[in-house]
Amino acid sequence: MKIKTKSKKVNKAWLSDHVNDPYVKLAQKEGFRSRAAYKLKEIDEALKLLRPGQRVVDLGAAPGAWSQYVRRKFAPKQAGTGGAAVGELLGSIVALDLLDFEPIEGVQFIQGDFREDAVAAELAAALGGQPLDVVLSDMAPNLSGIESSDAARIAHLVELAIEFALAHLQPDGALVCKVFHGSGYSQLVELFKRHFRVVKPIKPKASRDRSAETFLVGIGPKAARAVSAAGA
Repeated sequence: MKIKTKSKKVNKAWLSDHVNDPYVKLAQKEGFRSRAAYKLKEIDEALKLLRPGQRVVDLGAAPGAWSQYVRRKFAPKQAGTGGAAVGELLGSIVALDLLDFEPIEGVQFIQGDFREDAVAAELAAALGGQPLDVVLSDMAPNLSGIESSDAARIAHLVELAIEFALAHLQPDGALVCKVFHGSGYSQLVELFKRHFRVVKPIKPKASRDRSAETFLVGIGPKAARAVSAAGA
């Protein structure tokens, strides 16, 4: 009973924080699917990563707030502010996730795991052999609460994102990747430094203070090579 009571208290506290979160309210007001849009907005405004005419892949895209933000960045200026724009699209966006994804005009969605041959082939066809300017990865594992196990799961997803980015980014391209402070974080920073000429860690204000979530941005991929857990 004590465990259940504690769980209810935690859930109630989280729900209260979520409902009163200014970024949640702003996302609802401006038509974004989640507060995550403002995390990418802060990263983009700090580093000037996204520009009309680019080619972008959004890994772990659901529910779609990052794709919405990019879609608006690639719209004419008269599109205004807020959630995903409609009409003219100056650039290309491919979103990928294991989960279902409510359509966004102009965004091509692929459902599946890009490690699987059929999904990788569909993604390759969507890219048409053209290099990417930006790879976004908001992928996160289901955390167990066991630090060593969770660190391994997080590292694995980061390695997959890096491997994908090295295979597809143009020479001055960038990877934006969600990571978590804690066990294994310093090794992930070193992994980024090994594969990108410039590495920037960013903790957006839109990320909750008590959250271990942060982001690593790698700009200018070095020569592509296999990324392995042993190398991390």
